[in-house]
Amino acid sequence: MSEAEVLTRIEGRVGRITLNRPKALHALNLAMCQAMTEALLAWRDDPAVESVLLDHAGERGFCAGGDIRMIAESGAGDAREAKAFFHAEYRLNHLMFVYPKPITAVVDGIVMGGGVGISEPTDVRIATERTTYAMPETGIGLFPDVGGGWFLPRLPGETGTWLALTGARLKAADTVALGIHTHFVPTERVEALKAAVLAGQTDAASRHAGEAGPPSLAAHREAIDRLFAHNSVEAIFDALETDGSDWALHQLTTLRTKSPQSLNVTLRQLRVGRRMTEFAEVMAMEYRLGGRIVRTHDFQEGVRAVIVDKDNAPQWSPASLEDVSDAAVDALFAPLPPDEEWSPLI
Repeated sequence: MSEAEVLTRIEGRVGRITLNRPKALHALNLAMCQAMTEALLAWRDDPAVESVLLDHAGERGFCAGGDIRMIAESGAGDAREAKAFFHAEYRLNHLMFVYPKPITAVVDGIVMGGGVGISEPTDVRIATERTTYAMPETGIGLFPDVGGGWFLPRLPGETGTWLALTGARLKAADTVALGIHTHFVPTERVEALKAAVLAGQTDAASRHAGEAGPPSLAAHREAIDRLFAHNSVEAIFDALETDGSDWALHQLTTLRTKSPQSLNVTLRQLRVGRRMTEFAEVMAMEYRLGGRIVRTHDFQEGVRAVIVDKDNAPQWSPASLEDVSDAAVDALFAPLPPDEEWSPLI
């Protein structure tokens, strides 16, 4: 029998969850989300468990996202399997967000998409020099889900907007500076950190933290906050073109490779999410979007181009921002029938 894709156990007074699908960079599937949810619910009211530690097996990365191939194959049909995955995944995200006991996530290596969704809601988020953070969904015709509509617009200034639209990758110096991760711990100290957490040291992260170095993004913060503050993608494109700096034009070149529909959906998701007052509201919005977008041309084409054929030459439709209609975007955000809406576990 193959080993479980998620290992859950109690060590001392700590509930420990270890992602254990290293060959797939711990990409999440339905069974993994269900296993984590089951463990968290069992430990929530267990007086023997005082906190939770979330880590991963192997050295290749924390979690590269969700099982995109499965989602695309499902979306090419009735999307039933994809919706079931999103429903369970978003319930897990919400459960972690409201969890009454502290959760420490050791985000050592790649953390993208679904990996962000199970680490951002935690109380202590540890980055290392191997950490690479990104929300690259606009490059495959998707949008930054798993709570991106809550976390990204609450980052300093317009950094969340920039990250969501461009899919930019950040290292630990920048993620810690922005508050995406709470501490930097060098890789050689990670095992000692985990041992301290398992021993019940509530200040384990602070004790083992080091300096991540100067954030490279600092030099561009003013430009990001100014150029990405607009409420339409067209206005952001115009602002970048007018600015004309090498950095701004590089962002524009990057944005022009993304799905025009996804850029419009993502910007609206972040602007609407910024005004929402409950995390569950954001998850309900993203569930509506997810079940619909996986059936669109752009998602199917993006997965083909980036993940299946790997030609990195997606043919988006609509092909330009001007051709993305407000009505089409409105339809993606529309409420579902009451018996199909997403709801939290607790």
